[in-house]
Amino acid sequence: MPTTKTERLEIRLSDDVVRVRQLTRSLAVEVGLSLVDQTKIVTASSELARNTLDYGGGGQVTVEIVEQGGRRGLRLTFDDKGPGIADVEQALKDGFTSGKGMGLGLGGAKRLSNEFSIESKLGEGTKVSIARWK
Repeated sequence: MPTTKTERLEIRLSDDVVRVRQLTRSLAVEVGLSLVDQTKIVTASSELARNTLDYGGGGQVTVEIVEQGGRRGLRLTFDDKGPGIADVEQALKDGFTSGKGMGLGLGGAKRLSNEFSIESKLGEGTKVSIARWK
């Protein structure tokens, strides 16, 4: 799948979550996503950036404008080297939280995306990828 633009941001501080939201919004506009789709991908990016910071101890996001089959989209891949997720299926359920959150982050991000994948290994970290297509 061809990538036409790639940007990476470190996620180390709360301010970085804001920067992830801003970059996501900017590239969603560049891709031509509708306002509703922009809002969905920005909301999902915010949830995942916050999880990367709070549960993964920080990490990075790679944001890509991608093309496939004549359509354009935005893919975000969050990567951390944190403790990992013991039970990914459980973590995707609404209401599940390993901290003090509301438990809507991973499941909510999945619902807000056209594509969602997660890989996590205990003691090694977590990688979450989402995409929204025009």
